[in-house]
Amino acid sequence: MIIGVPKEIKNNENRVALTPAGTQEFVKNGHTVYVQSTAGEGSGFLDEEYIASGAQILPDIESTYAKAEMIMKVKEPIEPEYNLIRENQLLFTYFHFASYEPLTHAMIKNKSICLAYETVERPDRSLPLLVPMSEVAGRMSIQEGAKYLEKPLKGRGILLGGVPGVRPAKVLILGAGVVGTNAAKMAAGMGADVTIMDVNLQRLRYLDDVMPANVNTFMSNEYNIREMIKVCDLIVGAVLIPGAKAPHLITRDMLKEMRPGTVLVDVAVDQGGCIETCKPTTHQDPTYIIDDVVHYCVANMPGAVPYTSTLALTNATLPYAMQLANKGWVKACQDNRDLALGLNIIKGDVVYDAVADAFGLPHVPFEKYLGEN
Repeated sequence: MIIGVPKEIKNNENRVALTPAGTQEFVKNGHTVYVQSTAGEGSGFLDEEYIASGAQILPDIESTYAKAEMIMKVKEPIEPEYNLIRENQLLFTYFHFASYEPLTHAMIKNKSICLAYETVERPDRSLPLLVPMSEVAGRMSIQEGAKYLEKPLKGRGILLGGVPGVRPAKVLILGAGVVGTNAAKMAAGMGADVTIMDVNLQRLRYLDDVMPANVNTFMSNEYNIREMIKVCDLIVGAVLIPGAKAPHLITRDMLKEMRPGTVLVDVAVDQGGCIETCKPTTHQDPTYIIDDVVHYCVANMPGAVPYTSTLALTNATLPYAMQLANKGWVKACQDNRDLALGLNIIKGDVVYDAVADAFGLPHVPFEKYLGEN
């Protein structure tokens, strides 16, 4: 298979979808890899390293899309890329379709095959290609939250871990999945007073057993959330419904109940956000203020630590990408249902029900394309 790795063009996105090590694995298996010039520089990988691993370097994004049968990316295609994508071309990347209708319609129109990292799903409901970036984003949410609690950045002016004789900051984490758990670990390690909320009592029991003493678990419902936001300094939104839009757990009116300088970090922004006042921001301009509450809603948080993020992501994606390259997408998805669940749009048909539901579009089961009943 011919694999193309374009340079990411989303604002401040420095990750790359394939490392030189991953390139070498593809080449060893008889595949051809084209990498756009400087695609890996932001993550610390030079063109020379890709060439040494067997890749061919192309000068621009147009030629990279034109030559490839499978495009490997990190973030969803943005508008300048829409017309570069060909009918029947396979795209393997994060899409988050349910949060952005124009992207959905663009991919329907070009009749490509869209296989989304975020909906590849194992039988235990875990999301193996979302996990590494969720781990990064969860840990970063505390790092960034601690920074924006500083007074010059319009926060409350509170040190997350406090000091002897002064109480630490109170951190509220909404969601006890991968993001929430990693956020809780970081916040606890920095000495904060942490509360993690979820609707899954079994998950809360587990976290209660394994987390340090400064992490408390609390059942998530509107009443409890309203009580907690009045006293918390940093609130992290870490809610995920796979492939679908996140529910609004913090509504516009709740901001009035928070103390001035409270910081909100919405890690669910890629899926529409679990905070009603959330709107995507960039690393260049990461925050805005509503009702004296600081909102940090960067849509590609792991892009700020691209070396770590790229290695973590490719550790997870490469085995799946190799199956797609070795077998072709149809056979790979027939043989591996985890991968089949990553199919979102095929040749103009929406085959992932949550995306169809989000925009009132017809849903076609992916089995139609895999020759299954």
